Amino acid sequence: MNSRLPRIAITMGDPAGVGPELCLKLLANQSVAQLCTPIVFGDMLSLSAVGNRCGLPLPNRTITLKEFDKQFCVDAPLAVDIGDLKADQLKRGVVNQHTGSVSFAYIEAAIAAALDGRVDAVTTGPINKEAWQAAGIKFPGHTELFANRASTERFCMMMTAPAFSCSLVTTHIGYDQVPTMLSTDLIVEVIELTNEALTSICGRQPKLVALGLNPHAGEGGLFGNREEELIIAPAVHQATQKGIDIVGPLPPDTAFLPWRRKETDGYICMYHDQGLIPFKAFNFDTGVNITLGLPLIRTSVDHGTALDIAWEGKADESSLIAAVELAAKLAAG
Repeated sequence: MNSRLPRIAITMGDPAGVGPELCLKLLANQSVAQLCTPIVFGDMLSLSAVGNRCGLPLPNRTITLKEFDKQFCVDAPLAVDIGDLKADQLKRGVVNQHTGSVSFAYIEAAIAAALDGRVDAVTTGPINKEAWQAAGIKFPGHTELFANRASTERFCMMMTAPAFSCSLVTTHIGYDQVPTMLSTDLIVEVIELTNEALTSICGRQPKLVALGLNPHAGEGGLFGNREEELIIAPAVHQATQKGIDIVGPLPPDTAFLPWRRKETDGYICMYHDQGLIPFKAFNFDTGVNITLGLPLIRTSVDHGTALDIAWEGKADESSLIAAVELAAKLAAG
C-alpha cells in the first residue's frame, strides 16, 4: 500500500461567497493535514482579499495551474491559482457571470486532475447556480457535471452524516417532473449504489428505508397515481431479492421519527427536498454530499454560498472538514 497521504483536491466554490474563507481555515487546520494533503483549486485574488479582511493566514505555498500540471509529487498543503479573475469582477456577496465562470473552471481542473490520477479525490465547495447560468454553463449542479466528465450514466447524490444518510432518486428538477422521472429501474439503481457506499462507510451491511412519493405513502392508492404500488414497492422487492436490507415504501412524514432514525442507516428519497429538509435539520454542520457511481471520489459541503455572511470570518468550516475527512477515508480504502 502507498504510504503517502491521500491528495484531496478542494475546489473553492464561488469566490464571492464563503468558499475562500472555508478553504483558508481548512489549509490552516493541522488535523486535516495529518489525514491528507489538501490542494485548494481557486485563485489568490479572492483568497488574499478574504485572508486580509478576516485575519486568516494565507496558503504557505501557491502554484499556478500549469505548474501543478507538471508536478506529480505534491506532498504538502498548497493552493493552485487558476488566476482568471480580475479585481473589478469580484465583490463580496455578489455573484455574477465571472464568479460563475471561475468556480466552474476550478471544478474542471480538479476533475481532470482526479481522472489523471494526480489527486486521489475531489471535495467541492459551494457554487451559485444562478452565476453558472449567467456564465452560460448548462449543468444544473455539481452532480451532473461530474457524471458528464466521468462519462457515467449510473450515479446518484447521497447526503451522509454519522447519524443517517439520504440518497436522492431525482435531484435538481421541478416537483411537477418528479413522478414522470421515477422508474423501478432507477430506484433499484439508487438503492444498490447507496447500499454499496454505506457498506464501505459503515463497515457492515446497512439498513435502508425507501420513502413513498405521496402523503401517507399513497394511503393505499387514495393519493397520487399509485406510484408506491406500481413503481416503488417493486423496486424494494427487487432489492431485497438481491440481499439488500431495505423496507418500504414508508410514509415520509413519520420515517424520520427518533426510533426510526436510530435503526436506519440510509433513506432512499424520491425527490430533493424530501431528503434534504430532514437531513439538514439534523446534520447541517456534519453533513457531507457525495456523488455515488463515479470512477473517482467526490464529496462536498452540504450548504450553499451563504452570501449574507461572505468574507466576515463567521462561516463554519465543519462541513468542509467532514467532506475532506470522508474523501480521505474513502481514498485510503
